[in-house]
Amino acid sequence: MILITEFMDEAAVVRLSAAHRTTCVPDLADRQRDIPAMMAGVRALIVRNRTMVTAALLDAAPELKVVGRLGVGLDNIDLAACKSRGIEVIPATGANTLSVAEYVVTNALLLLRNAYQANQRVMAGQWPRSDCSSGREATGRRLGLVGFGAIARETARLARILGMEVCASDPIVAADDPAWEGIAQMPLDEVLAGSDVVSLHVPLTERTRHMMDAERLALMRKGAVLINASRGGVVDEGALAAAMRTGHIGGAALDVFETEPLTAEAAKIFDGLGNLVLTPHVAGVTVDSNARVSAMIADLVLDRLA
Repeated sequence: MILITEFMDEAAVVRLSAAHRTTCVPDLADRQRDIPAMMAGVRALIVRNRTMVTAALLDAAPELKVVGRLGVGLDNIDLAACKSRGIEVIPATGANTLSVAEYVVTNALLLLRNAYQANQRVMAGQWPRSDCSSGREATGRRLGLVGFGAIARETARLARILGMEVCASDPIVAADDPAWEGIAQMPLDEVLAGSDVVSLHVPLTERTRHMMDAERLALMRKGAVLINASRGGVVDEGALAAAMRTGHIGGAALDVFETEPLTAEAAKIFDGLGNLVLTPHVAGVTVDSNARVSAMIADLVLDRLA
């Protein structure tokens, strides 16, 4: 039996259902406590980022063989508990890389221009031409990447097509890795201090939690913009809001948050801020990437259950 707890491309679900008894409940992640009771007989569990695959859930799934992750982040899955039980965890590596890279570059352009949030004022009969005329072009400006894995590398490729300079920091990538060709390799603080746009591409660990705190935000260029499509918790949201209110940070795009889903109470910290984009953890989700991610995980799960 296969259990799918979050949305998956219909064609992939049909393929899985043709081979194995499959239950797909796209909103089951909203009812986490109901999942353990459904795990009897489940050999494959397919999730996105909101289903918490805990040791307690695994204890209720003695026949579980594989966890398919519709995406690449694994911080919602207890990897040690899976390993100790012989359960394979399979992410959809590479399938949503382009979607996230396009999200980052799109928001870099939007935030640098600082003109696209004038809809309501224009529709109200105002004409804020002066306020919307201080935007900056991307060409010739520097994009700083914190982390230089596959998504950051694709982001760099797209940004360079637009004429941006790119620098990056990643202590894990070897200094002689061919991926650095055309990219300025720098320590983290130099990336922050020397970039007009900073984009985060790191997992959430104890080391990276709140790595973008008040001190590091202060290192950024005045007016620089910050994009986080990696993991909530990497940015100290309170410190970011404060830096935006002073004008030191010129704009931000956040696709991930410390509290997800973002509650109305948690969102109050952003009240009144301009040049701000908030999206509900969808940087890697498009019609195209969903089809690729779902097809990849369906293939891999069917292979493991063969």
